[in-house]
Amino acid sequence: MANTNNLKIAVLGGGSFGTAIANMVAENKFSVTLWMRSEKNAQKILQTGENSDYLPGYKLNKSLNITTDLDLALEAVDVVFFAVPSSSFRTLARAACKALAPNTLLISTAKGIEAESFMLPSQILEQEIPQCEVGVISGPNLAAEIAQFQITATVIASASDKLCSRVQELLASKYFRVYANHDRYGVELAGALKNIYAIVAGIAESMNAGQNTKSVVLTRSLAEMSRFAAKLGANPLTFLGLSGVGDLYVTCTSPLSRNFRVGLALGQGKSLEQAIASVEQIAEGVNTTQLVKQKADELGIYMPLASALYATMFEGCSIMESLKTMMLAEQNTDVEFTVKAND
Repeated sequence: MANTNNLKIAVLGGGSFGTAIANMVAENKFSVTLWMRSEKNAQKILQTGENSDYLPGYKLNKSLNITTDLDLALEAVDVVFFAVPSSSFRTLARAACKALAPNTLLISTAKGIEAESFMLPSQILEQEIPQCEVGVISGPNLAAEIAQFQITATVIASASDKLCSRVQELLASKYFRVYANHDRYGVELAGALKNIYAIVAGIAESMNAGQNTKSVVLTRSLAEMSRFAAKLGANPLTFLGLSGVGDLYVTCTSPLSRNFRVGLALGQGKSLEQAIASVEQIAEGVNTTQLVKQKADELGIYMPLASALYATMFEGCSIMESLKTMMLAEQNTDVEFTVKAND
């Protein structure tokens, strides 16, 4: 691979994961700029050396550049990480398009679905910035644990081996491992879908569910996710990796997960509005549940957990009624996707 000393990297989005990504790149001695919308927050970071709103106590590398000027952040850039919520993804992609040269490498870290189009973030990047190569990062990547230098692994998914290798070079460290996958759609869809089931798991936790129950929720969630993804063209075996079962496990068991905390609040009797407000950050699973329920109904996909959660959040059903619906649902086979032996 060519000399990379002169590479310029931009990370768009000053939330927890964007901050962690930018700092890891800086720690690996690459030139990187973190772009943020808020001038107030940018100045606070410049003064204190940390993003106290999202990752308090996480000291940022002194070489990390901070700006609110998008054009400045993207000037002569080689790689761009888009680390903003899915709801603002298209607007940012359109704003960035003119500043990006052909073949710039674009990586989405968002885990959501666009409401109007049911498009995933990387598909939006391809549509709005067609001159560039696109990839996706997804996996069990709680930013707070990355900031504590806990051993973490992620997946970079793209059809481009060059893009995968570049991201591995930028991010890999003694505590952060980056694996490659060519099923970009499956990896990205897994990252969006698991947020639904993190809310379900949070509800189960708040109701003091036993380990047997939690095991049922986790494994049937995985079956539901892979069934939906396969119907839409993804490889169901992708869901056995870090971006599938790995991400599902961490978001269904950790109080650091925003969607899990929404579920906890719902299980404690709070309204959906109160639950969302209690998290104080965007929980993608709420909107994703609506979108996936609608798509599943259109395509006739069997998704009892997502349907029951939808009924709880949007149709006024009590949590106990929804749980009964889940348990009375049709008993399908345990494992729906198998690998056939070679003839």
